[in-house]
Amino acid sequence: MRTRIPMLTPALVGVALLVGATAPAGAEDRVPDFTRIVENNRSAVVHIATTQTVSRESGNMPEGLMERLPPDSPFRDFFERFERGGPEQQRERSSLGSGFVVSDDGYVLTNAHVVNQADQIIVKMDDRQEYEAEVVGVDKPSDVALLKIDADGLDTVELGDSGQLSVGQWVLAIGSPFGLEHTATQGIVSALNRNLPNDTYTPFIQTDVAVNPGNSGGPLFNGEGEVIGINSQIFSRSGGYMGLSFAVPINTAMDVMEQLKEHGRVERGYLGVNIQPIDRGLAQSFSLDKPIGALVSETVPDGPAEQAGLKAGDVILSFDGKQVAEAADLPPMVGRIRAGESVDVGVLRDGERRTIEVEVGALSDYEDTDGRSDNDDGSRSGGDAEETALNVAVRELTSEERQELDLRERGLLVQRVGSGPVAEAGIRPGDILLRLGRQELSSVEELKETVESLPTEQPVAVQIRRGDNTLFVSLTLPAQE
Repeated sequence: MRTRIPMLTPALVGVALLVGATAPAGAEDRVPDFTRIVENNRSAVVHIATTQTVSRESGNMPEGLMERLPPDSPFRDFFERFERGGPEQQRERSSLGSGFVVSDDGYVLTNAHVVNQADQIIVKMDDRQEYEAEVVGVDKPSDVALLKIDADGLDTVELGDSGQLSVGQWVLAIGSPFGLEHTATQGIVSALNRNLPNDTYTPFIQTDVAVNPGNSGGPLFNGEGEVIGINSQIFSRSGGYMGLSFAVPINTAMDVMEQLKEHGRVERGYLGVNIQPIDRGLAQSFSLDKPIGALVSETVPDGPAEQAGLKAGDVILSFDGKQVAEAADLPPMVGRIRAGESVDVGVLRDGERRTIEVEVGALSDYEDTDGRSDNDDGSRSGGDAEETALNVAVRELTSEERQELDLRERGLLVQRVGSGPVAEAGIRPGDILLRLGRQELSSVEELKETVESLPTEQPVAVQIRRGDNTLFVSLTLPAQE
């Protein structure tokens, strides 16, 4: 049986085509008017030049150079005079950066690394006027610095809300790459809340805006012409732009600025935990549907977390009402809380969710207090190692070793690791086993009994001490043959 296809009249064809047509793009979908943004903000973006006096010794020759020259070489006399040198010499080192005016009475924001340890800072305006700047404060963890110049009635940028950013939004950078003042480059927001090595407290904005040396400290604008970040870093194997740029969110920068204005330094909250990411194996061992949260590998003795009842093995899922999707999310959240404030911390413990109230401490009160020894290399003296069913040789720690490591009444030193689940978990000689599953380990007998009670073919969390670090790994026992 054939199906007859009705003929469309010209009028109906026209309707069909109109229905399938794409509607004109709205104003929010169009590329923003970057010309207007540059013109409106040019006078508020500044060029920063710094000089710093550094010392060096005169006779700093490559080692062994004189020995490699023939005795009759005409260069020996020259290099001998160079090597003899003289007293310590000083020279000036200069660098360039960018910044922007945030108040008409002369406050300027830039990066900490642009002005750190500079002897002189010159701020150059769009009209060629130059001012010598005073450093109000520098905060290295956020890479934000606040400068003050002696001027009034200055044009300023309009500040936006970096908390309202979305991936894919248009953004524009203005700065002085390689000293080329008021260079504008554009791109989009590539990612949000990026945590970079050695920048624990800053949730960076990642963009694909072309940023190069000299852009540091300059503003990053959204499509409305509002500053939503300070261009700070690039990822590069060549020293130049490779498509990955990172900016300090303006919300973070303004909080830092206010503290620098008021106190000359920044005070950050402190929780007192060591945390680690959660992989799939650990997620299964802690009864999580997926790898999420920050795993507490250790609490600082007498720190805010320990005093509130947080424990190693807790998985922090929320902090102050905000979800902790991954371990890197937590430090910036804690850092924003003022010392003395109490917040709710949502954790998963032994498969059950609970909320613990923690009074956040001040980071400055706890810095440089970790005096643990870094000599856990498996060479400690003590009792004889004992083989276990896991194909690993362990022994109990002596009382002196426990006291040295501040381990109280637990810990088994791994002295040999054979092939099997322990080796596959990444445990190695010199590690100290602290906990297997939910059982803290203080004796070899406890380890043996715990192993016999563990399920097979299912990941189990193992807490270990390795050097100065405490962490969890997942271990899976094979099925019994």
